[in-house]
Amino acid sequence: MVLLGSLAVGAQAGQSGHSNRPDSQAGSSTQTERPTLRGPRAGPRAEVARPTATTADIRRLLRVRTIYVENIDNSLSDKLIEALAKWGRFRLVTKAKDADALLRGSCLESRHLKHVHSEIYISDHNGRSLGQDTVYRPYNPPTLDQAVEDTAQAVAAHLQLTVSRGERE
Repeated sequence: MVLLGSLAVGAQAGQSGHSNRPDSQAGSSTQTERPTLRGPRAGPRAEVARPTATTADIRRLLRVRTIYVENIDNSLSDKLIEALAKWGRFRLVTKAKDADALLRGSCLESRHLKHVHSEIYISDHNGRSLGQDTVYRPYNPPTLDQAVEDTAQAVAAHLQLTVSRGERE
């Protein structure tokens, strides 16, 4: 008897759960990705959807033509150089004195938490901030190297989005 009562209550809760769902979710054409044991999907697309970049002065950032990338942990600087070179908007230089802006930051891995925390800063020669970005990427899976690659792609995508929005304004 108790078992039948609990089944009836459970069935009512299941039916009321469906009726309480907002209509916008019930008829939505876009479906959210179901969670998996492997964690979030690999790739920078997840980060691009939620840009974490902030811009201090978009006008000064739009005037930047050359960038010097300082050495960043876990080879993030190398991957950022590749990503920015593919974009082609900035000329990457090998000496800080030849650049309009400096890109520096950190890429710290937390083995215990299995994520990479990266903070990227872009500043002019006077030290004035032009922008910054913070990206958290899980790894294992994907590998640490892939998480750093995804971070570089996300930072480049955030910078492209910021510049394109600034050019439209």
